[in-house]
Amino acid sequence: MEEDEMQGRCTCGEIRFRLKAKPMFVHCCHCTWCQRETGSAFAINAMIEAEEVELESGVPEEVLTPSESGRGQLVSRCPKCRVAVWSVYSGAGPAIRFVRVGTLEDPGALTPDVHIFTESKLPWVVLPQDARAFPQYYRLEEEWPVESRERRKAAKARYAARDR
Repeated sequence: MEEDEMQGRCTCGEIRFRLKAKPMFVHCCHCTWCQRETGSAFAINAMIEAEEVELESGVPEEVLTPSESGRGQLVSRCPKCRVAVWSVYSGAGPAIRFVRVGTLEDPGALTPDVHIFTESKLPWVVLPQDARAFPQYYRLEEEWPVESRERRKAAKARYAARDR
């Protein structure tokens, strides 16, 4: 396994995957939709090119799940234990996966780059003093590193070219 690779799995181990590159960006989302979907205070998602997520075992079931935008998200879940391993949001498109950081073997290796929808964060959640936090969403062009923006753009272009 290369230095940037990270292993992940669902709870029962039916779905196993690896990230072949470092994620482009990591969100900690405090919206009420993520709270409800996870049954927790927030969701932490690592954005990475779909082609950089290698499925090692199992076949996730894709479930169209409502989202605050009204456009939904396609959540990939283990068909046995039902754990969500990643999502595809309509705004980012199928070229980008939002991998659930909690499914990684070492979830502590990724810290959030930003905290979003903090206007609905639970009152007892205390963010680090130096956290980049936004009441709702943010402007990707202002927050993502240049390299990550370029990776995202290239991934979307590759996916669009395959679709033709």
